[in-house]
Amino acid sequence: MKILALMSSFRKKGNTAHIVQLIEQQMGEIAARHDEPLDFETLHLAHMDIELCRGCRTCFDRGEATCPLKDDIPAIRAKIDAADGLILASPVYVDDVNAVAKNWIDRMAYVCHRPTFGGKCAYLIATVGEGPTNHTLRTMNFALRSWGFHIVGRAGFKMGALMSQSEAAQHFRDEAGDAAETLFQAIAQQQYLRPSFISLMIFRVQQHAWRKVSPDSYDYAYWKAQGWFKPDCTFYIEHRANPMKVSLARLVGAALAPFVT
Repeated sequence: MKILALMSSFRKKGNTAHIVQLIEQQMGEIAARHDEPLDFETLHLAHMDIELCRGCRTCFDRGEATCPLKDDIPAIRAKIDAADGLILASPVYVDDVNAVAKNWIDRMAYVCHRPTFGGKCAYLIATVGEGPTNHTLRTMNFALRSWGFHIVGRAGFKMGALMSQSEAAQHFRDEAGDAAETLFQAIAQQQYLRPSFISLMIFRVQQHAWRKVSPDSYDYAYWKAQGWFKPDCTFYIEHRANPMKVSLARLVGAALAPFVT
């Protein structure tokens, strides 16, 4: 099992890092009990070369390979492609993800047009000194769900200005263990084959939106090549969702699509 953790905090030994490390430790223990090899890698996005998005739309119009910014984004994307599961972890800045996480999301915006992560599980983490984490988690949830990820859980950790690793372990070992167990089991049990109602609905909305664009566009060609315009296609991948849930999600998605696309 291969897990990739993307951490957006500048602090390599800060609160967000402590939580990710606790999850890594717990996943290692869980994997050992199940005799499952585990490859867990953490990328510190704040210490990578990720330039600010210029809004040029080149990735939308001609494909992400034509982006004029030559930095670490393709390498990060390749690591996501190779992983079975993703942990996205951000500190809360002004009631949202920090600038590093937001810029990474912006640079990956082409995936909103051409979802590619169907079949992958993700767990979302937000850390805060004081205050809520809900909005931060919603930002991450909306982006990753629209990219095709199966969101298996999310958790917010209120930790004060700065905890030590030992304090974090004392206070949050159980919560980190729950996150580790949830992500491990979701991948092991292939829960992504049973997409949520919201994910099925989002696919229907996207399907409606990209059917309307020019057949000469990059996005239309991508969706057509994936077979996602076919009348019987209900999700990015073959799945086992309850047929009644699928039907209802498509009805709701079709009703909402004219107002949001």
